[in-house]
Amino acid sequence: MSSIPIKSAKKNTYLIPILIIGALFFVFGFVTWVNGTLIPYLQLALELTTDQAIWVTFAFYISYALMAFPSSWLLKKTGLKNGMMIGLLIMALGSLVFIPAANARTYSLFLTGLFIIGTGLAVLQTASNPYVTILGSIESAAKRMSIMGICNKGAGALAPLIIGAFLLKDIDGFEEQLIGITAAEKTVLLNELASRVIWPYIIMAIVLIILALAVRFSSLPDISSEEETNPERTKEMTTDRKNWWNYPYLLIGFFALFLYVGVEVIAGDIIQAYGTELGIKLSVAKHFTTYTMIGMLVGYLLGIVLIPKYLKQEKALIISAVLGILFSLGIVFTTGYTSVMFLALLGFANAAVWPAIWPLALDGLGKHIEAGSALLVIAIGGGAVVPQLWGQLSKFTGQQNAFWILVPCYLFILFFAVYGHKIGKKVKY
Repeated sequence: MSSIPIKSAKKNTYLIPILIIGALFFVFGFVTWVNGTLIPYLQLALELTTDQAIWVTFAFYISYALMAFPSSWLLKKTGLKNGMMIGLLIMALGSLVFIPAANARTYSLFLTGLFIIGTGLAVLQTASNPYVTILGSIESAAKRMSIMGICNKGAGALAPLIIGAFLLKDIDGFEEQLIGITAAEKTVLLNELASRVIWPYIIMAIVLIILALAVRFSSLPDISSEEETNPERTKEMTTDRKNWWNYPYLLIGFFALFLYVGVEVIAGDIIQAYGTELGIKLSVAKHFTTYTMIGMLVGYLLGIVLIPKYLKQEKALIISAVLGILFSLGIVFTTGYTSVMFLALLGFANAAVWPAIWPLALDGLGKHIEAGSALLVIAIGGGAVVPQLWGQLSKFTGQQNAFWILVPCYLFILFFAVYGHKIGKKVKY
């Protein structure tokens, strides 16, 4: 399909593509934030320790780091629409792997399914994030990303409630049944618990296949570079550098995004396990991820209202980083539900980070936009590494003190917001 020339493009030209990408971001959110429920579920069904269970986040997010550049290559070969369709079909395949994983009650198979789902998401993220960033002016990119964030985190708020209703139904009573029974009886009960995951993931696979076909036959246009939508901006930025690594602000943005995804995953996926560690019943803790997502939704709504009319995206990023530092200290220095609520409040602090880093890091890349996007998708691998570091640290310091790891992460994001995004740029903000 032919690309959109900027001269003839109007705001209403972008409406259908934004709606389609919004639907995909909803899928991203639902599939991604199911992991927060999978961690305590698999911990019980497979008799795992907490540090074993958080390999869920590693298997899922490491796929982004490994598959981002292959995804970029795939998109160049297939085109945007076909690439998105392939990504959705790969996710459907990963969902179906949960069937033999549940039947065999084998953790490695669950992790394989999660890696395959993450691979499909890597393809989709590599295509959709730069698409939203360059589909209009760079100054309003954070606003568009906030709209996508509402789709993403709205699904993220629903996912623990819907999947939790299947996987963690009457879970407190189930745990009590496991006490004082024979090994054979325990195996029967755990097999029954493991089988609960089968139908939700079959349904998920069917929905993903339907979406793949819908995207394939939609009117979604192809946009391959920033010049097509922001030619004047790209001229200003003098994008004659030979390679993407000649843009220092992109590389700094990569590290900022790497750390950000790590703290976002901790706030969304670790919060349930942390609540149970504090003695809160799993029937209550299973809703904690939803609280984090609600905080993010509120932040995204504010972003839509305030950016860029009242607040520049880099200023919003500064506020977010400062709030992240303060809330992280609140997690460490308070106790019980208060500490958990500070962890959930990181959702609000995080809301402006992803929408701001992407446009600030991709601004002016021009013909290097695809490679830059692939690099930033690799940064999603921070969701694999930072929670693992938290898990290892918690062995020595306890889970609560391990949250100190969040503070240097937010300090680096603050550096990118204040100064890092300007390094090597040719245009003043």
